[in-house]
Amino acid sequence: MKSVFKVVKAEIGIPDRALPVLTSFLLPRITETFASDMKICNISYLNQKEAREIDAELMGTTYGYTLAQLMELAGLACAQALHKVYEPRTHPRVLVCCGPGNQGGDGLVAARHLWHFGHKPTLYYPKQTNKEYYKSLLHQCETLGIPVMNSNDKVKEAIDEADVILDGIFGFSFHSDPRPPFDEPIRLFKQTRTPIVSIDIPSGWHVEAGNPNQQYFTPDVLVSLTAPKQGVKSFKGRHFLGGRFIPPN
Repeated sequence: MKSVFKVVKAEIGIPDRALPVLTSFLLPRITETFASDMKICNISYLNQKEAREIDAELMGTTYGYTLAQLMELAGLACAQALHKVYEPRTHPRVLVCCGPGNQGGDGLVAARHLWHFGHKPTLYYPKQTNKEYYKSLLHQCETLGIPVMNSNDKVKEAIDEADVILDGIFGFSFHSDPRPPFDEPIRLFKQTRTPIVSIDIPSGWHVEAGNPNQQYFTPDVLVSLTAPKQGVKSFKGRHFLGGRFIPPN
């Protein structure tokens, strides 16, 4: 397979007074850069095919990562980004919303790290998988005493009572309208005043088309993994970029 890592390179340009951008290619440290000081330009955005190819290449024979390693780094990046913007002193209660796929796995990892960072996470995880690794991630959270919500019975109250939400429901493979049980929290995300941090691509957005009709919520913070996806070109909030697994060349 031809390497697709060249698409993630970025150049730092001239000073600008636009929106704040938070970026890092290295984890676990998150480096903060504001566009009032520096402008990030000529960033390559990934389409769905490129994102899948990079994942496959990382877990192939050339680089040899396991899914567990990538998920641990991704979840840690998300936890650090949230913790940097929303400190436990002011935003202790974090509702971590997890879908059934890799995005949800990132959320499970993030919840564990957030607990160690001093936050009080609660998991919303209504559609759990039988895959052993995900079961282990959930068990790790449960041993820390992190509450787990398995249904939508009190999801509105949980959203309203949280100090911040971590959205890990759907990832870049999602390309249809949200279905139960996740349609309800995604609808409520658009109505709430609780700040939202989304992992990689906001849930409901198309990885390439984004959110053109503003049908879905727009998060306050976005944590792109590996490289930003085409669908978030219009995002104007605070933006982290995480991916220590990207080779420097």
